[in-house]
Amino acid sequence: MALTFAATPRSAAPAGHRRPQSGRRALSRHLTGWAFAGPATLIVVGLSLFPAVWAFFISRAKWNGIAPATQVGWQNYQRLAGDPDMAAAAQHTLLLTALFVPASIVIGILVAIALNQKIRLIGFYRTCIFVPYVASAAATGILAGFVFNPQFGAANEILRNLGIPAQQFLESPGQAMYIICIIALWGEIGFTAVIYLAALQDIPKELIEAARTDGASPWRIFLHVTLPELRPVTVFTAIWQTITALQLFDLIYTTTRGGPLNSTQTVVYYIYELAFQTQRLGYGAAAAYLLFAVTLLLSALVIWYGRRRGTEAF
Repeated sequence: MALTFAATPRSAAPAGHRRPQSGRRALSRHLTGWAFAGPATLIVVGLSLFPAVWAFFISRAKWNGIAPATQVGWQNYQRLAGDPDMAAAAQHTLLLTALFVPASIVIGILVAIALNQKIRLIGFYRTCIFVPYVASAAATGILAGFVFNPQFGAANEILRNLGIPAQQFLESPGQAMYIICIIALWGEIGFTAVIYLAALQDIPKELIEAARTDGASPWRIFLHVTLPELRPVTVFTAIWQTITALQLFDLIYTTTRGGPLNSTQTVVYYIYELAFQTQRLGYGAAAAYLLFAVTLLLSALVIWYGRRRGTEAF
């Protein structure tokens, strides 16, 4: 009598026998990943959250960094509301932001369109545009100080050759902030150009070809096809450049140090003077938290406006 045994394939094994092994593998992968990323994450979180929380407690105290702190509640914030120096610094910061952000977006789009063409040495041109962004902002400020020097700077030399009177540039209260904006644009255009260049290359070519087939001119294609496709990138760039303008410090420190006559004293530089030059750490921390609140509010408004217009950038 022959006995027949039915072989059970491996795939027919009960699912309960496989789940523990797959669960262990997944757990092992997660633990391995956190073993690599965990220490760095703890360091980053510790170096960002702990100072922020500590600065909030400092902002509610009167402290010079040496003597014991005296708790004053919200008095530092109340004093900021009536501080004329803080108001002047806020005006300078708003002027810089209003000049810098739109100009960086417009110039970034134009440069990105130029770099998106199929011409010889295009990789070299793209590298040249991005180099100023990679360079240190402090080094850029020091170099700009020589370029815009009223006595022997290259900028005035060019103006003299063109028959234009020499200018004071960074030594003029009426010109210094505009020169700071030009220097900041020089260093940041590479970033916006690269962002917009990547966005231009992601636009479906079928849309542009369809518009050309319908007889649309290059200007209409740019206005009705390219720009709408760039809206999410524009929202992101506007927020990023706004934060950059509000937190601009290194260029001002290496060029004018808030002068002349405090005409380039921004909020960040005013906070630096309060905290590290006059040792008013509590008052400076309160000003820093006020700047953080304004930055957060502006970013939220831009994101809300973008989503209301149907632009999802985040």
